[in-house]
Formats: sequence, structure tokens, C-alpha cells
Amino acid sequence: MNCILVFIWIFGLTRLCISLVNWLTEIKFPDAGRLAPKPFVSILIPARNEEERIGNLLAALSHFRYTPLEIIVYDDNSTDRTAQLITTAAVLNPGIRLIKGSPLPEGWLGKNYACHRLALEAKGEFLLFLDADVLVEDGLIDRTLGYMKRKELHLLSVFPKQLFCNPGTRLSVPLMNWILLSLLPLPLVPATHTESLTAANGQFMLFRAGTYYQLLPHQAFRNNPVEDMAIAKAFKKQKFKIATLLGDKHIQCNMYNSLQESIQGFSKNIFSFFGNSKVCCILFALVTTSAPFIIFLTMGKQAGYAYICLILLLRLVTTLASRQPVLQNLLLIIPQHLVFLIIIITALQGHKNRKIIWKNRNIYSLY
Repeated sequence: MNCILVFIWIFGLTRLCISLVNWLTEIKFPDAGRLAPKPFVSILIPARNEEERIGNLLAALSHFRYTPLEIIVYDDNSTDRTAQLITTAAVLNPGIRLIKGSPLPEGWLGKNYACHRLALEAKGEFLLFLDADVLVEDGLIDRTLGYMKRKELHLLSVFPKQLFCNPGTRLSVPLMNWILLSLLPLPLVPATHTESLTAANGQFMLFRAGTYYQLLPHQAFRNNPVEDMAIAKAFKKQKFKIATLLGDKHIQCNMYNSLQESIQGFSKNIFSFFGNSKVCCILFALVTTSAPFIIFLTMGKQAGYAYICLILLLRLVTTLASRQPVLQNLLLIIPQHLVFLIIIITALQGHKNRKIIWKNRNIYSLY
């Protein structure tokens, strides 16, 4: 039992230290850099059934003052008004171009194929892949390109600042950064080629075009449901420097519209936060769930309250680093953790039943 108690305390304190590193070091969105001359940038957007979101993104991109710039959207066989909205936006802004999706080839995941097709059509020196559900502000390209050039990066990924527009997202979305920022020191991502010290988010991935076409990563990982992480690790394996940052108002995202959609979305990639290991994910859940009870039962009230303070401090620091509402996340710790357990159970059931649905497609066979 003593060994278990020591492990619990060391694990909790280590996560707190990692969170503090992420909060206090330069992982925030960079200031704008001077770009002269400005390189041609291709903004590439895969979209499938995004009629509620694509219009807002294209309208915001149309107000970007950055030039030279092209915007290409791939409609992945949407069954709603996505293609129509893209066409309307293209009439208002000739810089927007629509690619109508073809039937999905065997062995490809929809988003991966869309990104690959987009890259083949792009002309830019830099390729910026954006998900259709992000919200952006002018200055995004200048700041990220400036940072990328100063740091001599080949890939820059950004975790957008998350918005919470409904109760379901308040209970689920904060879990992503709670896990990430307490397990991975983001400053180590560009500092080492170690593949385990890698993080990436497909909502924003900015590539040097030359490096992208050398590796063709979306084609290489055509059937990987967590292609963003696979691509980032592949870049590290090839000794190409990458970095991961946390976004601010320049790039935000309302990922899901309900708790059910959040659970379905996170359950398809929850294991990727733990190196694609179900065992590590389950152990993490067991430790974080049982630790307070173990401390109270074996070490008494004082130690128990001290551990509760550790939990609260950890949540506070990850929330501050993520620029999320502090009081909200502190008050919702317990229900958020219950949702975390539900996500894991849902993921395990999906693998057991060989059925993981995303965007109306069963992607289980791709795991």
C-alpha cells in the first residue's frame, strides 16, 4: 500500500509541475512577425456536412488582409447545404475555390483523402489546413508564419481556444487540455525528436509545402483516424522540427453541439492521448478516479484534503493555460470526470462491437 500511496502523490505532483511548465513558458500564441516578402499561403479546408459552420469561417477568411493567399475547400460528399454555401461564398470572394468530392477510395479515411486532394490543388509555399468548425481573426497567418520562420519549423500545430456554447461542451471539451497539459510539457515538442513527446491538432496544421510534398503525410496515413498525431510523429522521425501552441482569440473553436456529439467525437481518439494504449488510458482513469478515496481511507483527513487541494490546483493551472473559464471548470470537476469515464467506456464498447461512427461512416476498420 505504501508504494501505491507514493505513486499517487508523485504522479499528482508531476502532473502539476508539467501543467505549471505549460502555463509559465512560451506556449501561448506568438506575436506577429515581420514577413518580407510575404510567402504565398494556401488555406485548405476539408468539409463534410458543415452547413452550420462553413459560412462563418469563409466570411472571416474573406476579411483577411494577408496576401498572397488562396482558399480551397473540399466538399466531402456532404448531404446538406455545405457545397451551396461554399459556392455562394466563392461568388463574393473569387479567392475561394470549391473542389467537389469524389467517391471515397477504399482504404482512405474521409478527412485524410480530402486533405490529400486539397494539397494536390494548392500552389502556396505554405499549406494551412483548417477544420471547418474553427473561428479565425485577421492576423492569424502573419503571427503563425512569423513564429514558424523564427523557430525554423516545418510543421506548426495549434490547439484553438475552445468555446463553450452549450452545457454539453462545458462538461466534455475541457477534458482535452486537462489531459494534454498535465502529461506533456509542450516546450519539449520542438526541443527533441522523441516521438513520445509529440502533440498535434488537426484543426490547425501549418506546413512548409516542400516538406509536405516530400512526405505526402495524408497519403502515408490515409487510414489513420488520428492522422494529426501520426503526421507529427512522422515529421519528428524524419528530423523535421515541429511545434505545438495554444491559441487565443485569433483561432477559436466550438467543437461540438451537444454532450452526445462530444462523447462520440472524443471516444474515437481518446486512446491517442495515451500513446494509443488502452491500458495506459484505463490506468490513468483508475488512478485519477480512485486516488482521493485511497488517500482519505489510508492517510486520514488532513492528507485527503491536501490531495483535494492538489487536484483543484492542477485543474486551475490547466484552465489558466487553456484560457478557459476558471470558476466553470472548478465547479464542474466531478461531472467532467464522470463524462471522461463515459468517453472511455464508449470507446471500449465501440472497439468491442467493431463499430465507431464518425460523420455517418463506420471507421472502426481503420484502427
